[in-house]
Amino acid sequence: MKLLRYGAPGKEKPGLLDAAGRVRDLSGVVADIGGVALLPESILALQELDAESLPLVEGTPQDDLRLGACVGDIGKYICIGLNYADHAAEAGMPIPEEPIIFNKWTSAVCGPNDTIQVPRGSVKTDWEVELGVVIGKPGVYIDEADAMDHVAGFCVINDVSERDFQLNRAGTWDKGKGCDTFGPTGPWLVTKDEVADMDALDMWLDVDGERMQSGSTATLIFRIPHLVSYCSQFMSLQSGDVISTGTPPGVGMGQKPPRYLHGGETVTLGISGLGEQKSRVQKAP
Repeated sequence: MKLLRYGAPGKEKPGLLDAAGRVRDLSGVVADIGGVALLPESILALQELDAESLPLVEGTPQDDLRLGACVGDIGKYICIGLNYADHAAEAGMPIPEEPIIFNKWTSAVCGPNDTIQVPRGSVKTDWEVELGVVIGKPGVYIDEADAMDHVAGFCVINDVSERDFQLNRAGTWDKGKGCDTFGPTGPWLVTKDEVADMDALDMWLDVDGERMQSGSTATLIFRIPHLVSYCSQFMSLQSGDVISTGTPPGVGMGQKPPRYLHGGETVTLGISGLGEQKSRVQKAP
């Protein structure tokens, strides 16, 4: 099942994608795609619905029908750094012994086709295609063997980053990770039962039609069950929390010479079975 949120920014409604690629309205069933709607029993109830009986929403998703972030009212947007060995190498950093955790502010979250803004003062705005994990069942101190019981599904994320803010402005990475529009999320949340092998998902990203990133979750250093368990040792995980699990090589910082976004570009990215994003880049006003 593919769950989504559609409509104008700040006024999104819950929906699902039917077998024909049309949006069906879920407003009469759940208040939003988030929180209690992502509990295991809620997901099961949604899966038992007859999609054809739900109201049809006019428009084509990601064309003349805007999609918002596929999870509403995200509580925590947790990110994992340097989680692909070849990306760590291109960044000139050692492979971490434990997962590196940083955060995106939830004000960074936007829809999968919304405009990405290069922030004022930016000189190194970068791209990162990532697999997002959406928490369904809350928990803390979760055993790795039980971790997938707490996952509602997966989504595509662009972990947009400003490298100068991140690495040269003192303190933690968060300064360069949480600018407005730096968290395109979606187009949809794909429930875990539809993902045959989360350890073999192809990932890619293009800038103006030129392939920059091409990778697979097969080369993750720390895999999904470990990440869920690990994060839960430091914080409780709540329904609707998102974990962005790292990026393969090919980011702008790793190009020779480095290449960054300055405004005017189109960034397109996707993960097999999880959908695609396409965003225009512009300078912040």
